[in-house]
Amino acid sequence: MDSQTIVAPMTPAGVSAVAAIRVSGSKVREVVRLIFGEKALKNLKAREAKLATARDYRTMVGDDHATAQVVDSLLYIFFEGPNSYTGEDVLELYPHGNPIIVRELIQVIKSIDGVRLAEPGEYTRRAFLNGRMDLVQAESVADVIHSANRAELKNAHRLLGGALSKKVKALTEQVMDISARLELDVDFAEEEADPDYANWEKKIVAIRESVLSILDSFRGKAAVSRLPLAVLYGAPNAGKSSLVNALLGEDRILVSNIPGTTRDFVEVRLFLDGGEIRLVDTAGLADKAADALDALSMEKSREILAEADMKILVIDGSLDESCIENEDHVIARNGSGACREQSVAEAIRADLVVFSKSDLGASRQGCASRHPESRNGVRDKLRASGVEGSSESSLHISSKTGAGLADLKRVMNATLFKNIENPEDLWITSEREKTCLEEALTGIDRALSLIRTNPAVELLAFEMQLVRRALQSITGEISSEDVLQKIFAGFCIGK
Repeated sequence: MDSQTIVAPMTPAGVSAVAAIRVSGSKVREVVRLIFGEKALKNLKAREAKLATARDYRTMVGDDHATAQVVDSLLYIFFEGPNSYTGEDVLELYPHGNPIIVRELIQVIKSIDGVRLAEPGEYTRRAFLNGRMDLVQAESVADVIHSANRAELKNAHRLLGGALSKKVKALTEQVMDISARLELDVDFAEEEADPDYANWEKKIVAIRESVLSILDSFRGKAAVSRLPLAVLYGAPNAGKSSLVNALLGEDRILVSNIPGTTRDFVEVRLFLDGGEIRLVDTAGLADKAADALDALSMEKSREILAEADMKILVIDGSLDESCIENEDHVIARNGSGACREQSVAEAIRADLVVFSKSDLGASRQGCASRHPESRNGVRDKLRASGVEGSSESSLHISSKTGAGLADLKRVMNATLFKNIENPEDLWITSEREKTCLEEALTGIDRALSLIRTNPAVELLAFEMQLVRRALQSITGEISSEDVLQKIFAGFCIGK
């Protein structure tokens, strides 16, 4: 391992209240002496936060410390190896988040011979090489940082805590036990009776089931990092854009009383209790397009609806019951106040129906009461059209007053971030770990095939050795420099 001391910011570039810088290696104490002085070095204690003035003592005139240039007043904590993140001596600095200060501190620290800027993922790599964590835990650090929702974050923390590592190590021990017995039989093949293949088969089948269970849990990083997609759709002027603005708490989308203001779908990010989602406002859907541009807008809306994880039909809740012509249609007003027919059951099944503009009531603009019916009657007709899909499938919302918004967010959260049935379940996201498990599974299948054909014990012992090596590669007991380089190259500098 590289013996040089490394330094890097732990926080992103830019202005902030506080920044963080980490130094790791044998020159940490010299860094303390250089920027805080000899007295700070003599009084240095592990895991004690201290407020001090960082100076560039390279600028000192003679022995007068007061002449040294002040860099910043900051907190710092010293962690003595091996009880640190990397297993080495570590110094963490917490200056003000001015990029000029951060850059100057790093330049001063780098001026010490044997100190250099850290490479991406080098801190975690050193933690692995110094035995502070295994390779599964090291990979999960990136998952903790990049998790997009609570379920992923919980899974990443379980991996970081060693939940998968314990499973893999238990399997490795079982394989090693079988390998040892097989190799013993190889050594004493001429003195012993026929090997007990039936007993070995049961044990190997059990190992296979465990490996397959972990392998089946794989979720690729692309799928895991994909944010859930919720799409609002409905007739023009139903209040979709206003609803998006209300959910975000800001005027992000242009709103107008003129139907067709939204010509293309608009995507925003919304934070719910379970995590971040993509929320899309679509152009209004009508039975007939007003022009070629309107037709294209509606086609784009249908395309994004096909990708949606949750489809939310927005209906103008200020319309009275005469706007329900029959079981297959809902009527929405155009700008002039006349009733206009719009099909809502055109092969689009809603997961939730939202009645907007609830603060306006259900009687504005004089839609004649040709078919007076209750609001429950509206819901019945919507169900008959196939647009309601759950027991709690419709809500009344006011984007103006905020009524019903909390309920809408709660329903969206429950739909898009479903609870894991077994809280003890975990999944793997590493392609490397998946490949190692597949290699182990292939070796197990070859071993089982050999057992069933009554093979030479030497061949069986060889296959189980390959299975053991594949499992040990998962946790990093066996690893190559190329593998480590590939894993940690994807980390950010400072981690």
